[in-house]
Amino acid sequence: MTTHYIEAPMPGVFYRRSDPDEPPYVTEGDAVSAGDVVGLVGVMKNFHDVTADDDGTVTAVLAENEQEIEAGDELLEIEVE
Repeated sequence: MTTHYIEAPMPGVFYRRSDPDEPPYVTEGDAVSAGDVVGLVGVMKNFHDVTADDDGTVTAVLAENEQEIEAGDELLEIEVE
């Protein structure tokens, strides 16, 4: 197994859920497939999908909901085969 990190594509605010009343896109232990949306980055009232690059399992969520982030910050840790 290999550890892979999903990084912020741009600076902004990281959102783990699409709406405050919705569950998070992913939590630790969830399986993801390449292309799955795992979070959002909000920039000036525009929202951009953050997607998984590979199939794997989320082993750690490294950014909190509504945390300010910079481009390249590690958001999630994924184990890929």
